[in-house]
Amino acid sequence: MVDLTFTVDAQGTATPLTLPIGKAVIAGWTGRDPVARDKHIAELEAIGIARPASTPIYYRVSARRLMTADSIEVCGGDSSGEVEFVLIGWQGRILVGLGSDHTDRKVEAYSVTVSKQMCDKVMAPVLWELKDVIGHWDQMILRSWAWIDGARVLYQEGTLDGMLPVKDLIERGFGGKGLPDGCAMFGGTFAAKGGIRPADRFEYELEDPVLKRSIRHAYDVIVLPVLG
Repeated sequence: MVDLTFTVDAQGTATPLTLPIGKAVIAGWTGRDPVARDKHIAELEAIGIARPASTPIYYRVSARRLMTADSIEVCGGDSSGEVEFVLIGWQGRILVGLGSDHTDRKVEAYSVTVSKQMCDKVMAPVLWELKDVIGHWDQMILRSWAWIDGARVLYQEGTLDGMLPVKDLIERGFGGKGLPDGCAMFGGTFAAKGGIRPADRFEYELEDPVLKRSIRHAYDVIVLPVLG
């Protein structure tokens, strides 16, 4: 279990909230459009990563991998981030956040499950109430930028109508029982523009064009040497 401190932004009212997160789930292959989903699968196959056993699929990771830091340390130069919305169950409510499923791609080539444990998952320190955004959920936008060789490039972008609806995502992952309290679930990602590649810094956002607000975060990637 890990305690993470957030600010809950309820349409202008900011409330601090420390959440004990006891379960972390990374939902994969959650695309609503099978063509877009298969594009991302093909993208990973191109770098040697096998197709998933099912779509969607729900990987468990250690809750202690979740953090809200502004930098992470990784082993070697084969990892990269992925922007995702995050759903957190808490006292009968569902809160919406933003995270990066940073993953070691070299390890992913032989085991996706193991690769998910290799890197920290960095979340933004701001949450929204799901009830405030569910009515226009499909209009919200996920974006990420990668700093590569000193240049900031748009890395991912898409609207949430490209992902499974929240209700379906939760029902499939938890047998229709709802999102448990203290569970953080990453909701899937979009294909990378120009292909998956490492970066020195990863920036990402969830934009709500209806309520005209965004959750943003960024972190530096510190590469540790691999000596054997």
